[in-house]
Amino acid sequence: MAVVYQILQILGSLGVFLYGMKLMSEGIQNAAGDKLRNILRGMTKNRYLGIFTGFLITALIQSSSATTVMVVSFVNAGLLTLTESIGVIMGANIGTTVTLWIIAVLGKFNITAVAIALIGISFPFLFSKKEKTKHFAEFLLGFGILFIGLDFLKNSVPDINANPEILSFVKSFTNLSFPYASILLFVL
Repeated sequence: MAVVYQILQILGSLGVFLYGMKLMSEGIQNAAGDKLRNILRGMTKNRYLGIFTGFLITALIQSSSATTVMVVSFVNAGLLTLTESIGVIMGANIGTTVTLWIIAVLGKFNITAVAIALIGISFPFLFSKKEKTKHFAEFLLGFGILFIGLDFLKNSVPDINANPEILSFVKSFTNLSFPYASILLFVL
């Protein structure tokens, strides 16, 4: 029964994360549209600027996963092209290294507390009569929900080192008779 509960927890966390991404993507697309598209194109007009943008965003929010998710939602919303997004994602990976250096020097920054504050600030603006204000509030709300979903995912996935039975279960699938069966299984 505990395994079923844990699987449901992971699925629920993933649902919160994906809903935040969807809400953020739709909110930013509706709020900014062509203006944001022009800003993002300016920030990613060449590979070096794209890498720097990804690096900077990841260093600020301390999550290359969140940066990558935002980039994917921007591509989904039509605000970035796939080519422009590649540099940002590469910069996000570089930003992860810098983030670790920052954490080593300054300590860990709790992004979930900021996410909850963003939700609290943006929620009243959802009832605004101005469409741009309402859409920007949707973006901030989605951003906050996305980070809460990331935190839920982080906390709901079991730690393999702390659970030797899970590690032995996973190891039992590494030597299947068909050479690529274990690889396909782990990708799935």
